[in-house]
Amino acid sequence: MKKLITLCFTFLLAGGIALASPKGAPKTFVGNISDSMCGVKHMMPGGDKACTVECVKGGSKYVLADPATGNVYELTDQKKPAEFAGQKVKVTGTLKGKVITETSIEAAK
Repeated sequence: MKKLITLCFTFLLAGGIALASPKGAPKTFVGNISDSMCGVKHMMPGGDKACTVECVKGGSKYVLADPATGNVYELTDQKKPAEFAGQKVKVTGTLKGKVITETSIEAAK
């Protein structure tokens, strides 16, 4: 009985390590560069870009907001998204939870 329990525990441990080890392959996400306060829907007048820029000046972080699904993803890079504030973009990177570690950001059509 002890051997069976030890064997089961070993397989579970090995399986857990195997699942945790590989890093996710980069994926492409499409959405709008927004801010963490507004997310998908901007409240300030002046358009999405003006609202995003002002909210970030006020302490919010740049995010990728997907209006189709309502998902909002944190972005690890807070410099590159500034040039795309309020615009539709394609972000390539790895997703962990709700955080994207970007490898590229480019304008989307």
